[in-house]
Amino acid sequence: MQHEYQQLNMEERVKIQYGLWQKKSLRTIAKELGRSPATLSRELRRNKGFDALKRRHYHPLKAQELAKGRIIGRGRRLRLKSPFVRQYAHAKLREGWSPEQIAGRLSLDYPIYRVSHEAIYQYIYSQYHREGYGTCIGIDLRAWLRRRHKVRHRKKVPYAVEKGHICNRISIDQRPAEVESRKIAGHWEGDSMVSRKSQIRLNTLVERTSGLALISKLSDGKSESTKRVVVRRLKRIPRSLRRSITWDNGFENARHEEMAKALGTICYFAHPYHSWERGTNENTNGLIRWYLPKGTDFAKIPNRVVKFIEHQLNTRPRKRLNWKTPSEVFNSIVLR
Repeated sequence: MQHEYQQLNMEERVKIQYGLWQKKSLRTIAKELGRSPATLSRELRRNKGFDALKRRHYHPLKAQELAKGRIIGRGRRLRLKSPFVRQYAHAKLREGWSPEQIAGRLSLDYPIYRVSHEAIYQYIYSQYHREGYGTCIGIDLRAWLRRRHKVRHRKKVPYAVEKGHICNRISIDQRPAEVESRKIAGHWEGDSMVSRKSQIRLNTLVERTSGLALISKLSDGKSESTKRVVVRRLKRIPRSLRRSITWDNGFENARHEEMAKALGTICYFAHPYHSWERGTNENTNGLIRWYLPKGTDFAKIPNRVVKFIEHQLNTRPRKRLNWKTPSEVFNSIVLR
């Protein structure tokens, strides 16, 4: 009669570890447990982990976890087989990367690892059903997927701001066609993000060719504050990369002529309620909202957090940049 195989339990795994510490042979440990030497040999081969020095060793808790994950996933395909790829995906999901960005950048940085973004999506959802597949129990990776609304509503500002007519605006209709093509760097788009709970705003500037984002806190919605911050940020950029800025029609941009003179550039204005004419900037604002959802009080967000978000966006690979990052592309332009 064939003996029905039973999985090793936690108590047995502890005894295996203790026996190994005592320098006992596998045959001796197997005899003490009433198991075959082949069972213990298979256990060590399949369920060894790594210590802090990256050395292979046997630990009962890790072995139990690996075995449990294998049982849960039995009969199901593991979407990301490489532990390195899984760890890479976990880290980048936490940084707000999409599966498509992860797959694209992975193949760029580590050509030997190639996975599709669909495989990453399937891993995320199958990981939830199989309880993390052993190594991620208790973590639902779906929470790290970006969720964005495609419809944007007109901004409602509960605080008093400057109102009036913006003099001497230059329409986007007069903007050179080269700006739309993105082939020539140095053309920027600008906007202000509003907080419903305070007067503090975020000024965002995005370079169209590279997608490089500059994010700054504004003390209020006044045009003087916007002018001061924009000049300070763009003054650090080479003049050859300050060709133009395209704004919306918010009165915070009323000092556009002073900005243009200080920066040696020209300011254009999109048509009212045509946010798609500044699509690069609108998309970036949507990415910022992943970190700072609507309803966030910007007054409670320290500058170091704003700088962190700026860094995250500028070091995130983009499909249209062939999976390079905005910082990489912009720096390569500066060094030409």
